[in-house]
Amino acid sequence: MKILFVIENYLPHIGGAEIVFKTLAEGLAKKGHSVDLITHRLKNTPAFELINGVKVHRIRCLQSRYLFTFLSVPKVIRLAREADIIQTTTFNGAPAAWLGGKLTGKKVVLTIHEVWVGKWPQVTTLGKLGCLMHEFLERLIYLLDFDCYACVSDSTKKDLLKLLINRKKAVTIYNGVDYNLWDSRRYTSQAVRKRYGLEKNFVCLFNGRPGMSKGLEYLIKAMPLICQKIPSAKLVALVSRDKAYAKRYDYIIELIKRTNMVDRVRILNSVPYKELPEYVKTADCVVVPSLAEGFGFAAAESCALGVPLVASNTTSLPEVVSGKFVLVRPKDETAIAEGVEKVFNKQWERSKLKRFTIKENINKYAEIYKKLVDER
Repeated sequence: MKILFVIENYLPHIGGAEIVFKTLAEGLAKKGHSVDLITHRLKNTPAFELINGVKVHRIRCLQSRYLFTFLSVPKVIRLAREADIIQTTTFNGAPAAWLGGKLTGKKVVLTIHEVWVGKWPQVTTLGKLGCLMHEFLERLIYLLDFDCYACVSDSTKKDLLKLLINRKKAVTIYNGVDYNLWDSRRYTSQAVRKRYGLEKNFVCLFNGRPGMSKGLEYLIKAMPLICQKIPSAKLVALVSRDKAYAKRYDYIIELIKRTNMVDRVRILNSVPYKELPEYVKTADCVVVPSLAEGFGFAAAESCALGVPLVASNTTSLPEVVSGKFVLVRPKDETAIAEGVEKVFNKQWERSKLKRFTIKENINKYAEIYKKLVDER
């Protein structure tokens, strides 16, 4: 089968969505499918590159994912003529993929990580006009009528169906976790603890962007309360320094100073993905204080390592968490502090580990592709 991916961001850009599609595209190529992928061209990257069997075509668009929506169209149409199926995702690659499918008669699968309709003011720092514009554009994408909507959780699917999407076209395909990488037996907590002088501390860990939807500020506001109950507590936060979040990063640094937590909160740059499990394993407690999550890799991966987790009781997180965990109200620093205290006292909830395998993720996409191609 010839599969065309139209994805606004791809390697070397790294984020949750990029990991999802890297795993899926390379997995499909390994199974013998022909995989082309169109993405926007980052600085110092080649226009074409073969990566682990995936033919990556990069479109020069002034490094703007917004311009990618328009400038990718000629290439999408050209490669769509040779493809059997087109795979895309929200947001900026979706219109070009849809148009390419319509003009060439090919079916298009849209993966939806999160539905932010009605949530933009709560999960972003955009002004009122910016929120209205982005919500309008998001609604337009859902009006395009794709052939299949692959939602990364039942929570995301539930939000999508509120927009009157054809229920028969919506399916849940959970993202896959690399359980070989996230294998607790491969790591100890000692090296990272020693590197940062944390041998005698109760370590809380946060990993992610400083964007509003991740809720990091509520965890920082909770730290004075946590330290009252757990004098040895320290927060280690692996935070992206992406220029898109520069203002939010500066706000987080200022908030740490205002709460007098400079000695209790250590901000580190994000680490390469393959090094991340060693840092997570260091934690006595991982905190995921998100306001919204489409899937929640940080939660699922921490659970895979067996690290106790405090997570917001919202959107997909209750669906994803397992093992040792405490669910708390979102946007509530007191609830977060109480959750961390419960972990400290080993008063967590306990359940059988949920597994979201890469193999199942790839197989489900392959089944959908085959079904849609056979229907043509």
